[in-house]
Amino acid sequence: MEFAASDFWSHLGLPARLIICVLLGSALLAIGIVVERIFTLGASRRQSLGFARWLAELLEQGDVDKAAAARAPERPGHLGRVLQTAFEVYRDCPREDPELTFESVARGLERQAQREVHRMKKGLGTLATIASIAPFLGLLGTVVGIVDSFVSMAKSGSGGLAVVSAGIAEALATTAIGLVIAIPVMAAYNALAEWTDSRAVDIAEASNELLDLLARHLRRPATEPASVAPLAASEG
Repeated sequence: MEFAASDFWSHLGLPARLIICVLLGSALLAIGIVVERIFTLGASRRQSLGFARWLAELLEQGDVDKAAAARAPERPGHLGRVLQTAFEVYRDCPREDPELTFESVARGLERQAQREVHRMKKGLGTLATIASIAPFLGLLGTVVGIVDSFVSMAKSGSGGLAVVSAGIAEALATTAIGLVIAIPVMAAYNALAEWTDSRAVDIAEASNELLDLLARHLRRPATEPASVAPLAASEG
């Protein structure tokens, strides 16, 4: 029998067909998640770089009050949303208590950083699940197909490899489909997870730089000139 797609599908039982449909649906879902993440995270990275440049100019002289009062870009990216939260907390804090101000800003940075990292990881859990279960779904389809082949052999009353070889070959194809789906999905998951981890490090570094700047600002007498290097954000 020629191993064509039509022959493959027609010789599969209902359980194997359902498994293949689930695998193909999972593949489409994974493609959608990967494409959405690439565009969303790429846009957020560009916006974050723009916000970092804008903020560095404002903080060139270490004037935190000026940066806190300035109007931020409309789309600041993940980094900008974290640092904007710090300035919002700073504006609401009493100036007569520097320690309270510093601790409040630090907590605000930490909370918003966790939110942004969680947002960047959106869909990664689904990718990991698809990559993990796709091979097992394919294997399940293979087992079901082999069982059907032996049941057919028992019903026909004839034996031999020639009788079941075609059915077994078609059943094994479900495992191949599962692996073909799982391998690129796992690669995409690892790449996106690594990118997210790198951005989390960038957020932590920028937050620490801002806290250092804020500590100097809060401890400096009002008449003392500022001499602080501009904030820099590393976005690799």
